[in-house]
Amino acid sequence: MRTTILGRSGLEVSRIAFGTWQLSGAWGSFDEDLAITAVRHARELGVNLFDTAQAYGAGRSEVLLGKALRAELKRDRDSVVLATKGGIKPRAERARDARRAWLTEGVEESLRNLGVDHIDLYQVHWPDPDTPAEETAGVLQEFVDAGKIRHVGVSNYDSAQLAAFDEHRPAETLQPPYHLFRRGIEADPLPYARAHDVGVLVYSPLGSGLLTGAVGPDTRFEPSDWRSRSSAFQGENLRRNLEIVDKLSAFAGEKGISVSRLAIAWTLARPGVHAAIVGARKPANIEASLAAADIELSSDDLAEIDRITADAVPIAGASPEGIA
Repeated sequence: MRTTILGRSGLEVSRIAFGTWQLSGAWGSFDEDLAITAVRHARELGVNLFDTAQAYGAGRSEVLLGKALRAELKRDRDSVVLATKGGIKPRAERARDARRAWLTEGVEESLRNLGVDHIDLYQVHWPDPDTPAEETAGVLQEFVDAGKIRHVGVSNYDSAQLAAFDEHRPAETLQPPYHLFRRGIEADPLPYARAHDVGVLVYSPLGSGLLTGAVGPDTRFEPSDWRSRSSAFQGENLRRNLEIVDKLSAFAGEKGISVSRLAIAWTLARPGVHAAIVGARKPANIEASLAAADIELSSDDLAEIDRITADAVPIAGASPEGIA
């Protein structure tokens, strides 16, 4: 597994990170034992960066991740980079809450859920426009000073929000959504991140499943799966983007790879992107995704991908307030 230095955090991480949102219950039912095996298999194959969040199943994903990595964490804590996120309250009246009280509660809860005495990377899950950046950055710095977290990052921030945070302490990393049907970060905030050496770990490189080749026009999701309520997986939006996935699959096939590997490799080829977060609930799925880290796409390949996706329907995803 290839590694990289995650920007100004200085953390050496695998270019593919294991994400755990799919282990929260928000993506339908799953076999917990099989998911634990998938986490452990990822570690065996060289993944050292694991991303989760307090809000994923009200801590369920953190607990499961801690359980899966318990032996490794006891044997060699520094071999694993644990990243989690806090600062939101899904379905609460105030969905975004990066105030001192809630972040303090969140850090302590995440430490308990993961079963560790420190978190390697703690990220503000979504920007909170009602809380001053000084307060948010200040309380996280206090946790750094206390040794409970080692690095501070943000998620879903734009360049203005990054700059405001940076006035009080560096945002060492940024976690934005990025895939072939969602490219907004190329205009903002990726240029800011590159200019300031912010480590970028992108989420949803597979378009929440759209870019796996496994979703078709007749795919039906469980009611508990957020995609069952998303416009990206319904009607004309889905039909048009599936046509593009078919073309991408044909192009990938010419190169002897799957469309999912192509999609992940494309995100990693973007200057300024350090790592891609990929979720899996089965060992075979994470093994297939990890191979993308070794794929080199030429400038001609990237130009052809741009041509194929030129008419894609831009899609959004889930946020603390709901699903687009």
